[in-house]
Amino acid sequence: MTNLLALPMYAIHPPATQALMQAMVALLAQHGITAKPVWPDDLLTHWQDDRLLLSQTCGYPLVSQLPEVQLVGAFHYHAPGCIGHDYRSWLVARDKQATLADFDGQRAVANSMDSHSGYNALRLMAALQGVAFSQLLLSGGHRQSLAALRDSQADIAAIDCVSWALLARYAPDDLRGLHIIGETPAAPGLPLITAVSTSAAWLATLRTTLRQLVSDPAWRDVCDDNLIGGFSPVLRDDYQGVLAWEQQAATLGVTRL
Repeated sequence: MTNLLALPMYAIHPPATQALMQAMVALLAQHGITAKPVWPDDLLTHWQDDRLLLSQTCGYPLVSQLPEVQLVGAFHYHAPGCIGHDYRSWLVARDKQATLADFDGQRAVANSMDSHSGYNALRLMAALQGVAFSQLLLSGGHRQSLAALRDSQADIAAIDCVSWALLARYAPDDLRGLHIIGETPAAPGLPLITAVSTSAAWLATLRTTLRQLVSDPAWRDVCDDNLIGGFSPVLRDDYQGVLAWEQQAATLGVTRL
């Protein structure tokens, strides 16, 4: 059986992501495990594939749509807004003097409704502030959400702080004319997962390999290029707070943006 490996969530600069996947392939080979890098189109299908050795998902689909996958851990990112394996979203708009309250009746954009950083986090912040948007545009990705803001197709978005930092490094024009006007609370970062069929021994090897990746000087440049500074195991229970944000927004009367 082919063991699939993908890191699709932060592929802002494909050469950096490709190098990261190849580093993982090389390290896993040292432990006798072969892996095939893939670039999945349908993420939900990919995450549910029995052949999945390692991938990265979002905390929201993890708790709402992926009950059987196993948690491997989470990277620690060197990006403003990150603390350990936690991250947050920036509230982004064209007017750097604005606050969230100014966007009542304005248009929001989110990457997708199963995104914690782009949708779930923005929903909670809007509920806490009593802000009701006039329209929600679904863009398909954080980068596309930023394009919608730049093109005045929408007025505000919540953008994953790691995506923002990667764009600042590799595609600064994507942030041109846009400003961080607020932030969400921190939440556990994007989880690394493996299939339910992955053995306990292989799961342990995955964690060992990821620790090697972030600690061995041989892979320091690869990690730096992806803003990765560390790794730690995580538990499914760590992500229950993601559902708590959804429930809190519902308690405040906001079930959908």
